[in-house]
Amino acid sequence: MSALDIAINRKVYRTGGGENVALADLAFTVPQGQFLCIVGPSGCGKTTLLSIVAGLDRDYEGTVAPARPDRIGFVFQTPRLMPWLTARDNVRLALDPPPREEGRAEALLREMNLGGQLDSYPGHLSGGQQRRVALARAFVNEPELLLLDEPFTSLDAPTAQRLRDSLVTLWQRERPTVLFVTHDLREALSLGDRILFLTAGPGRMVLDMPVDLPRPRSPDGSAVEAARKRLLDLYPDLLRGLDTKKDAEDAA
Repeated sequence: MSALDIAINRKVYRTGGGENVALADLAFTVPQGQFLCIVGPSGCGKTTLLSIVAGLDRDYEGTVAPARPDRIGFVFQTPRLMPWLTARDNVRLALDPPPREEGRAEALLREMNLGGQLDSYPGHLSGGQQRRVALARAFVNEPELLLLDEPFTSLDAPTAQRLRDSLVTLWQRERPTVLFVTHDLREALSLGDRILFLTAGPGRMVLDMPVDLPRPRSPDGSAVEAARKRLLDLYPDLLRGLDTKKDAEDAA
């Protein structure tokens, strides 16, 4: 996949009460293989942006090129597993026929430490295990583009960190282009090569920042915390709108 070029002039939701402009004047390019985090407060259009890039929403003014990659993975805020399918079959569901690689679904699940739950149904899996199945499903077709919409929200800190580590390991090995949406500054700094900051709706880009911290990183690590504090000092008004309580308090 070549670089991803995004230019959204305007995205509007029309309701009986008028118009709600979700995104405006948003343009950026993502080089192939980059891990890009998109940060902004609730309601700034982050999820809408991913839907447009995925080709799920075509009702907007602007362009996305390529319009839709051949292979795309999407991880949502909830796992969205089929309850009548096992973990193995939920991952296989995303495979192009014929399977690109025999046994790839099982290999990914074992890599996620789910080898003993291949034939378990979602109702018998914990929340963290369900998220691991969803992550394996997103990678099973060797995606060129991976979209993640706050995929680790509501998880306890250790489980979320294990999933971040798994995500980074898979990304470093397979190198899809990644767009990762979050409102958590620590998470963005621990994962991304680059961070785009959006304003409250309508979402506009106000800061495009490379992240030059060495890997591996932890959201609670000293390098991430130092970078976070520098940002809070430089851009307090921008970060007051984030949903993460600690960031909002420190920016106040």
